[in-house]
Amino acid sequence: MPYYPLGRIFLLLLGAVLAEGQGTSTNYWPAAEWRTSSPERQGVDSRDLARIFGTVRARQIPIHGLIVIRNGYLVLEAYFHPFSTGNVHDLASVTKSVMSTLIGIAIDKGYIKSVDQPVLDFFPGRRSPRMDDRWKRLTVKHLLTMTSGFCEDFRSGEQQLTRMRLTQDWVQFLLDNPFVSDPGERFAYCSCASNLLSSVLTSATGLNARAFAKKHLYGPLGISNVIWPEDPHGNSTGWGDSYLLPSDLARIGYLFLQGGVWNNRQVVSGGWIRDATRKQVEVSGGEGYGYKWWVLREPPGAFEARGRGGQRIVVLPSKRLVVVVTGIGRFQPGDLGAALLSSVRSDEPLPEDPVATRALSEKIAEAARPPEKKALAPLPEMAHTVSGRTFRFGSNPYGLKTMQLRFRRTGEGVVRFGFQFVVGGAKVRMIDEGVGEFQLDATAENR
Repeated sequence: MPYYPLGRIFLLLLGAVLAEGQGTSTNYWPAAEWRTSSPERQGVDSRDLARIFGTVRARQIPIHGLIVIRNGYLVLEAYFHPFSTGNVHDLASVTKSVMSTLIGIAIDKGYIKSVDQPVLDFFPGRRSPRMDDRWKRLTVKHLLTMTSGFCEDFRSGEQQLTRMRLTQDWVQFLLDNPFVSDPGERFAYCSCASNLLSSVLTSATGLNARAFAKKHLYGPLGISNVIWPEDPHGNSTGWGDSYLLPSDLARIGYLFLQGGVWNNRQVVSGGWIRDATRKQVEVSGGEGYGYKWWVLREPPGAFEARGRGGQRIVVLPSKRLVVVVTGIGRFQPGDLGAALLSSVRSDEPLPEDPVATRALSEKIAEAARPPEKKALAPLPEMAHTVSGRTFRFGSNPYGLKTMQLRFRRTGEGVVRFGFQFVVGGAKVRMIDEGVGEFQLDATAENR
């Protein structure tokens, strides 16, 4: 499954130039970009932040980006080779938390009556000879809290997602599938149920999630660099596969930290923010689940959006802190959590520490540098046979269309993947190409 963009990444260094009079209370709203601050000015210890980079290196944590916002100011923005600031990143299941927020806005605006509205209200005339009677009891809230009854557990849920994506009608796929438990009976992670929220939103508003977000969420927050694929019927994928800049993920986290307010405008109601981020369902390990947001066991009041590969938007209201992590693989951003928490030393400014600030900047620069090239072994004969050939793929749920390998005389290999999906009624071709790593280049074609 193409969880990209994988690209040649460069560094966006931490800005440490202070605005005159800048302190630990937010006196602005991020417009085109975040204002920067030295960590110390916001009560954060630069030395503690610098130690995080040693942890990443020592444990070989496959992290792509790390952003820390304190009191509304950017105190750390780091990207690890080969990633850089201009690359949108796969949100994975963080998309679910965005989807939930759009449902909240739709309720605020009266498109949806409440979380207790039956799901079948949004699909009049949609039925199936095999349709389970429990559909009549299924509500929007069940979809929001992962208590739909569609899935037994995470593994079966992801298998169900793969089967659904091979069909031409994703809503009908679910109508034809039996429930495994009663709605509301228990928590079971289910991407298909999350995806159904997208179809609910489209039915209720006449706009798919991407268009609705542009008007009511991304637009007000100043977010414009968006990739969000669609199903065969034009509904945005509600479970994942959308892309944003990591710095724009921080905007979503800051919106939640501010109780749904952005630039003195109530983008989503404070009541929805409270309900979405409080424990609606008990989950293992003392965690809770709200409306597509995970409620952390500690510190009190903390919550996060969570996605496969280490994608996180972490909000800690008691610390006035928003942390964004992007990555790949199976690492847990909690590995870095203790260091980040310990770096927040005070609610008041700390003494400036130019030596520590410079050391932190050096760590950020080091993280962005590519590794030294090593001598390559001679190419096998097979490399010359396949080099330059384009391999084409049949229909598949990942949108993978082509793959091409090219080998240079230096021994370096270049691999190029071609993907195609639909966004806004247009076919979008996504090309990833690179030497060992891959860079995203997405262009829309109206054909």
